[in-house]
Amino acid sequence: MLLRWIRRARFAVPALSLSAFTALGVMHAGVANAQGVTLRVGDQNYYNVRASMEASGALEGANYQVEWKHFQSAAPVAEGLNAGALDLGFLGDSGFLFLAAKGAPVKLIAVSRQNPDTIALLVPKDSPVKSIQDLKGKKVAYWPGAWSQQLTLRALEKAGLPTDYVQFVKLMPVDAAVALPNGAIDAFPVWEPYISQQVVHNGARPIITARNLMPGLSSVAAYAPSVSAKHAAIADFLARLQKARAWVESHKEVYADQWAKKAGLDRDVARHWIGQAGMTVESVDKQAVADYQGTSDFLTQTGALPNRFDVSKIVDTSFNAVLDTKGQATRQSASR
Repeated sequence: MLLRWIRRARFAVPALSLSAFTALGVMHAGVANAQGVTLRVGDQNYYNVRASMEASGALEGANYQVEWKHFQSAAPVAEGLNAGALDLGFLGDSGFLFLAAKGAPVKLIAVSRQNPDTIALLVPKDSPVKSIQDLKGKKVAYWPGAWSQQLTLRALEKAGLPTDYVQFVKLMPVDAAVALPNGAIDAFPVWEPYISQQVVHNGARPIITARNLMPGLSSVAAYAPSVSAKHAAIADFLARLQKARAWVESHKEVYADQWAKKAGLDRDVARHWIGQAGMTVESVDKQAVADYQGTSDFLTQTGALPNRFDVSKIVDTSFNAVLDTKGQATRQSASR
């Protein structure tokens, strides 16, 4: 979802609710309680959490340490959370749901939203395919339970087409990225930075995106024992991450260039991606819970999850007040 700026008159003073004042008090006390804590954070290229916080300076003045652990996919992030080797981890909704459904000691403490157009089904630039209907009998890449499978199946469902309308080919995104321009597959449902790489370098075209098809939420997950043991530090970290995301939105090209160097990406690819990413960090509100439950039910329907999973069991809303209060202040500041 694109960043939703809250615009108010420049000199207007917004009224704060009792919960907001309470959140501010908790945050003030929490800063002291965070001293000496080390947060172990699992990051991926897609989320570029460390890069955005370092570029924006959002962590300056924090009285706790952050030990960054970088991963190329969700699987090792999930493993780290399950083993208690990470306090926080960033991964997609389905990856988190698979982990939680296995009984792992994890909690959903915040969500990351982004422009739904950054999840898309791509076809080669010279392909005659213009819609899901044109893919009858064609080879479409997927990975079980991932956004790639969700996007294609939801598109077929919306069009009233059976799941065997296309020929699914099980491929990791890194392999599908090679297969599409080489003609080994006809369509490639995927996320960033693969989309920008295919569009910029190969001229690929998106024919479908997640918009109006699937939530495409990302999870800010916590190792359950860390929620209480390191609550103050985690709350402060999330508030600072909101600031970092807002800074990126107002410094897109500057950040894209810095991040391209750090991640070893082509500058044009980074600019294409960051220019439309619109990433935000938000509280786990009722809509987020409903979105996660919908995704969980979808995974059960497709057989990716063996049984229906009640998402409410793994939701922790103890950071909502901090996120909502700081998020509102950040958006107001960014709109001026």
